[in-house]
Amino acid sequence: MALGRGHWLAGARALADNFRLALGTFWGHRLRSVLTLLGIVIGVATVVSMMALLEGLRRKVDADLAGLGANGFQLQKWPQGFGNFDQDRIARRPNISFDDFLAIQKHVPDVAKVTAEAWEGGKKLSTASRETQPNVQLAGGTLSFFDTNAMEVSKGRTFSEAEIQLAAQVMVIGPDLADTLFADLEPLGQEVRLKGRSFQVIGVMTRKGGFAGQGYDNTAIIPVPVFFELFGKHRSLNISMQAWTTVDLQRAQDGVELLMRHRHNLRPDEESDFTIYSNESATATFNQISAVVTAASFGVCLLSLVVGGIGILNIMLVSVTERTHEIGVRKALGARRGRILSQFATEAVMLSVLGGVAGVGLGFFVAFLGRWALGFPTAVPPWAVALALAMSSGVGLVFGIYPASRAANLDPVDAMRSE
Repeated sequence: MALGRGHWLAGARALADNFRLALGTFWGHRLRSVLTLLGIVIGVATVVSMMALLEGLRRKVDADLAGLGANGFQLQKWPQGFGNFDQDRIARRPNISFDDFLAIQKHVPDVAKVTAEAWEGGKKLSTASRETQPNVQLAGGTLSFFDTNAMEVSKGRTFSEAEIQLAAQVMVIGPDLADTLFADLEPLGQEVRLKGRSFQVIGVMTRKGGFAGQGYDNTAIIPVPVFFELFGKHRSLNISMQAWTTVDLQRAQDGVELLMRHRHNLRPDEESDFTIYSNESATATFNQISAVVTAASFGVCLLSLVVGGIGILNIMLVSVTERTHEIGVRKALGARRGRILSQFATEAVMLSVLGGVAGVGLGFFVAFLGRWALGFPTAVPPWAVALALAMSSGVGLVFGIYPASRAANLDPVDAMRSE
């Protein structure tokens, strides 16, 4: 038992000695060590910062989908997803019309709420003294628009059925628009001008946050008949729906698909000329994009780590050459081959781990900067930190083995002759 404890203590002392020698070597060649680590630092920082962005976006997508509910889906002309689509063929699809909305509302009983909506980007709103940039998202919707888009009103109200039927010039605005147009004034009841028409603000939406200044907070919603008057009715609409319960979701989607195929006179063997887009589709789309970005990030990281590993290989070979006499003296005094091997391998791993820690710190800083300055949703996942550190230490071990083995195999007599 005492013998085993003695071996353990000897091993611990040897490891501590290795760390002390490694730190002394780094401190003695600070500039060379820092330059060697740049590749590892850049690679690790890239992975941590990109994974932070993807994790933040994933959490936001999950939150948005949770707000929509597990029983929400949408009918639209254009497909969702990430990949190659035949744009010309899709452009020839028939538009989703307001009559389709009315038919779904009437003939698909498994749909609890249904909304016809149309969107236009890059619009400008103004008051008597203020105006927005031409970056406002404008939407036209029917009565259930706010429910099917998970929008809540913090002040005022949404449209009434009568206001939609009468094409009333009323508007619900996002909190960013309220801040821009009215500052410290109460926005409810104020007038906002859009394309020469005056709209009364009847509601302000609850702040949800956005990505890079975009999102519902910078959106204005008007009744869809007024939207048609301003921007034309000959367009393809989106029809957002919610089933009564999650159990009814698939039956509701099947009912909408059968109705739309019948309305478009499609044969059983013909492909549908519309897209039904659900929460699962949104998740799959995000996962596709996330996978591509993750692969690209790890590609950059791998390339940077290889460059950093070559730098470690180089500095360790130089270190072995510079310390040949020291190695010879230590071996002559009884240092075993394994002791020399572990010393130089520890130096290589410590060098790469220091680069990994610096890269993680830089990645956290980039993630914070993106969240603070640009409004990107970022959250560094712990697994990305662990993986980045594991990869960096692995690179140090792989590229440090050869120099360490070369040092351990030096002949002590020849090494002591070297100066």
